[in-house]
Amino acid sequence: MGATGASGFLGGTAAADAPHGKGALRPERFHGTRQLLVPEVLLLPEGPVRGRAVLVDGGRFRAAGPARQLLAQHRDLQPVRLDGHLLMPGFVDAHHHLTQSFGKAQSFGQPSEIFKTIWEPLEHALDEESAYVSAKLAALEALRGGFTTVADAGTRAPVDVRAVARGTEEAGIRCVLSKIVSNGTGGPAHLARWDGHPLIHPSLAIAVPEDAPGKVIKRTADLCAEAGAVLQIHVNEHLASVERSLKSVGRRPLEHLHHLGALGPHTLGAHATLLTPAEMRLLADSGAAISYNPVASAWKGNGVAHATMLAAMGVRFGMGTDGTRADGFRLLDAGETAQRLAYGMAAGDSVCGAGRLWLEHATARSADALGLGRVTGEIAAGKAADYLVVDLNVPELTPSYDLEWELVRLAGRDQITAVVVNGKLRLWQGWPPDWDGPALVARAARLGPEVVRRAGLQRVAPAQNP
Repeated sequence: MGATGASGFLGGTAAADAPHGKGALRPERFHGTRQLLVPEVLLLPEGPVRGRAVLVDGGRFRAAGPARQLLAQHRDLQPVRLDGHLLMPGFVDAHHHLTQSFGKAQSFGQPSEIFKTIWEPLEHALDEESAYVSAKLAALEALRGGFTTVADAGTRAPVDVRAVARGTEEAGIRCVLSKIVSNGTGGPAHLARWDGHPLIHPSLAIAVPEDAPGKVIKRTADLCAEAGAVLQIHVNEHLASVERSLKSVGRRPLEHLHHLGALGPHTLGAHATLLTPAEMRLLADSGAAISYNPVASAWKGNGVAHATMLAAMGVRFGMGTDGTRADGFRLLDAGETAQRLAYGMAAGDSVCGAGRLWLEHATARSADALGLGRVTGEIAAGKAADYLVVDLNVPELTPSYDLEWELVRLAGRDQITAVVVNGKLRLWQGWPPDWDGPALVARAARLGPEVVRRAGLQRVAPAQNP
């Protein structure tokens, strides 16, 4: 896919002669139930292609094919020409904590198991209003980073999860919404409550295997399997948790799930940074998925999941932020960089998955890990119209030779012109077009410190230089 620049990869002079990408488009062009989109470049499962168009109708992609053909078939529609832009699937965050957005900076420089000293106290200090504001703030940040779907792993806040759903619904992001059911109650009601919702997809969660009796874990896994939902559970993240599991049940956490019969295609294990070869085999054989969370490993983890090995073994995995920072392009870069530093350099692997692997696992493969493979994650007929419009006519991508690699290593969220979820424009040049994003930020700036004060967080003070 050789090319000679932003005007080289894009081909010809159309992009070079057109006004700069963002100024050439208007948000109202994305209104209405039907659009015929004609991007400069379209990111399909087989890679970036030119000369294609996409038909969106009723919130779904109805066709993707040669531009000339679709233009001829739909002369009743005024095409939305996206000169100098890439149309690509939205990123899918396979692991998030939406009610922890007030405490991100509180986690810096802390020991690895900060859920005990930071996250549990923080979430316990939330009420209905603050949980809602936290979730909506996290959703807005996710949209700004190019995510069209987030998976919330369950909140410990003493509130109805409806507060979280309200925040994500109002922001307009697709959400896999978990309810923690470690006590064995509430699972069926939660799954039924959101069944058929256009943007909320119910899920059940047990924070870690040690939080629930084996019978509860197995019953919850069975509920999810029957409902076509996912069981979200943190596994093999920290050395301390692995050792606690060995001492309490005689097995490592992932082995324990397998022993209980709770490891299957409906299981989404978060982190899985400390896996033995035998446990990798269990994942591959069971069809279970994990969320690879490279930024979380860098910030507070005990290890880096061996994602390239998992890919080679056929283990299903998506990519998650773990609530660290909601920036899809930086997540791609972190995912590839972590593999290179942890495993690639020692093995002399100069490729470490290349560009396509990380793009796939941050979009379609993440959707698959969440049980949403039939819903979102790629631009294909029948899938939800969850997509990004990305400005390519920028210095960072000039000249352009391999766009997939360049998106992983060079692209940034400032290039995202538009974010569309379920066919509706949710973000335009970084802000929502139909509600007051800055007002929410101001509200969170007032409310967040109050929650942190109530929480009484136990932070480890950083060592001072002598």
